[in-house]
Amino acid sequence: MTTPRSPQTSTRLPWPSLVVLGAATFTMVTAEMLPTAVLPQMSAGLGVPESRTGLLVSVWAAVVVVASFPLVRLVAGRDRRAVIAVALLALAASSVATALAPSYAVAVGARLAGAAAVGLLWASANAHVADLVPDRLLARAVAVVLGGATLGMVLGTPLASLVTRAVGWRAAFAGLAALTLLVAVLVRTVVAAAATAAPAPDDAPPVGLDGAPAGGRGAGPMIAVTAIVGVLLVGHYGAYTYVTRLVEAPAAVVPGGVSALLLVFGLASAVGVALAGRFGTRTSRALALSAAGTALALLGLLVVDAHPVLGVAVLASWGVASGALPPLAQTLILRLGGPERRGTAGALIPVVFNGGIAVGAAGASLVVAGGGALALPVPAAVVVATTTVALVVGARAWSRAAEGERGAGVEAATVHG
Repeated sequence: MTTPRSPQTSTRLPWPSLVVLGAATFTMVTAEMLPTAVLPQMSAGLGVPESRTGLLVSVWAAVVVVASFPLVRLVAGRDRRAVIAVALLALAASSVATALAPSYAVAVGARLAGAAAVGLLWASANAHVADLVPDRLLARAVAVVLGGATLGMVLGTPLASLVTRAVGWRAAFAGLAALTLLVAVLVRTVVAAAATAAPAPDDAPPVGLDGAPAGGRGAGPMIAVTAIVGVLLVGHYGAYTYVTRLVEAPAAVVPGGVSALLLVFGLASAVGVALAGRFGTRTSRALALSAAGTALALLGLLVVDAHPVLGVAVLASWGVASGALPPLAQTLILRLGGPERRGTAGALIPVVFNGGIAVGAAGASLVVAGGGALALPVPAAVVVATTTVALVVGARAWSRAAEGERGAGVEAATVHG
């Protein structure tokens, strides 16, 4: 019998596994945003105002925040491939229930179940990616998997809108369910298992959640970065919530209008995701650079009405800079968590991103209510710039901490091997 090879000895990306996990993130993001693509038709079908249908997205984010940690604790120690596959089955069931929902209340219940499944999916997929590759390849692996999430925004939602126009909103949810089932099967048949660790000796020190030794290396750096990223996302997503209002001037003269500009932003975000994978282990500095670029682009929103070309350039710059934020943040949080806190780090990621979206949207609505959409760029840029300073100040210390976790992981793999 052959012993599973530690990911620390790998020299190439496990492309089949990463592509399938990327397909899983595609289904997750498409599922989350699907009500926005079918908003008028779904509202009419369920007999409720569009504002209530829109709440299905906000409630989704709130459930992900609340459910991720309890569910991760519930499945601790289980094969993450099985966890991901079962969560995908739950997401498929949620989509079927939504497609068949006879009332708004049933649709809400189905969405709540789907959101809980996605919280577990994000946490488990993040952790499993880190289990599959060595530290030096983690940034590239995360970028590949998050490429699926980006495609969910760029392609998944528009495709769902096309299906809805052709055969109805219920067919769009049914089609998502079928795709999710297919991905669940691929997860069980294609995604590689993580390297197994040897059982701990009888005299080993007690461990806590995720197997972190009691009194071992602190989780402080991981928590600090997570908190800073959360604040950063409040600024970014607060502005993005009203992106259609902020780019009204260039959209009025650009062919395709707002839809074309949103496509530009989505494609630019995909470029940012790809660039994030090129930084290897220089994650801390790259994250600070991405945050700085996002802050500058947010300020640039003040002048998008000067000329359409300038407006497109600012939007594209914002897309590239902010597109790199998720993979870089996820990579750094996973690196700082190390093998001992991989489950916790994986769960922190969906919590902080969905929390940032919810708080950012709520805060932005207050700003817009008081001063209009054009009052948003400056406070959003200030929030992001403040976190940039914090990231620059902490970059060296976090790089050392991440290197320490990598060394601990290599040592553990050597001992267990």
